[in-house]
Amino acid sequence: MGNQVINLVAIIVFPLAMIFGALWDLTTMTIPNWLTVSLAAAFVVVAPFAGLGVEQIGWHLAAGGAALVAGMALFGFGFIGGGDAKFVAAAALWIGWSDLLGYLIVASIFGGVLTLAILGFRRLPLPQMLVRQAWVARLHDHREGVPYGVALALAG
Repeated sequence: MGNQVINLVAIIVFPLAMIFGALWDLTTMTIPNWLTVSLAAAFVVVAPFAGLGVEQIGWHLAAGGAALVAGMALFGFGFIGGGDAKFVAAAALWIGWSDLLGYLIVASIFGGVLTLAILGFRRLPLPQMLVRQAWVARLHDHREGVPYGVALALAG
């Protein structure tokens, strides 16, 4: 029964954190540090109880570390936001090496579709009733970036 509870926690925590991150990024164009730290900490707490051995946990930590380094490099070049870099690293902890490449490919595809959709949205005039919604106006602003956390969450 105890293992079932831990597995249930693992199955619930990751998707809920990813959904929350996507919504937060969509509405604020940021992903809070406390969310990524909590997601990473939850992996460290849950992994041993979910049946992962020390070696497997180490490989997951390495995947998260590599994703963080790659994400920070992309952030340094201005391709993604800092929150996105940390969010993908926390996700990589949960995903691990075996599925990381697939996750990144799917996230890239979703990110491309999201970018095209937002660019199209920005070409249209914003209805007056939506202008008063700060998050919609920010999303419509051509000077703003793309909430890539949405693509990262969808891929997760």
